[in-house]
Amino acid sequence: MILISKYMVPKGYLGVTIFPFMFLKFKGLKDNKVLINHEKIHLRQQLELLIVPFFIIYIAEFLIRLIQYRNWYLAYRNISFEREAYKNEKDLDYLKSRPLFAFVNYFKK
Repeated sequence: MILISKYMVPKGYLGVTIFPFMFLKFKGLKDNKVLINHEKIHLRQQLELLIVPFFIIYIAEFLIRLIQYRNWYLAYRNISFEREAYKNEKDLDYLKSRPLFAFVNYFKK
């Protein structure tokens, strides 16, 4: 379910997904197929990990990346869940063939 709320989306971001909701900053973003696909990838990731573990891993990995890169943006972009979503967001058919737990392939060595 897509909801519009500039207050639920952090500054500097266009959308955030918290199962089962996708929050977008502006109404016009509903037509942005790439952004919607990116957020749908996050919905699938959250479902695979039964929602709460997704957020625990997401936050833990972000903190590790923040220590590693000492840069908020680089830490965010290098979270495995984000790496998968950004790499595949333009492939609008990606979710049809996405393997189970595909995000694991995006953890850095």
